Amino acid sequence: MSEQFENLDEFEVSVGPAAVPNATAVLVLGILSIVTCIFYGIIGLILGIIAISLHKKDKALYESNKSKYAQSFKNSRAGFICGVIGLSLSALYVLIFVIAIIIGVSSAAAYNF
Repeated sequence: MSEQFENLDEFEVSVGPAAVPNATAVLVLGILSIVTCIFYGIIGLILGIIAISLHKKDKALYESNKSKYAQSFKNSRAGFICGVIGLSLSALYVLIFVIAIIIGVSSAAAYNF
């Protein structure tokens, strides 16, 4: 009977729900991407992209065994949504900043400073 259990991985033995490895990291990075979008958008862009890419890996793992990872995947999905919102706000802020610089340079050139 012990021969049956010799080749099992320790992950296969656990019957209860397991946590997706990056769920908390995705959530934290997603929230931080929203918060840091006011810093010229660069930090928010970086954190949003990282959150979205980590969520992709979590989603692939979740698709392999939905019942096992269902509970912690909700955090990853919330972090993904926050990451998309943070990425959008950061991109908008960068766009506004670039437009402001272009307007400033063109107005300075018009007055020959």
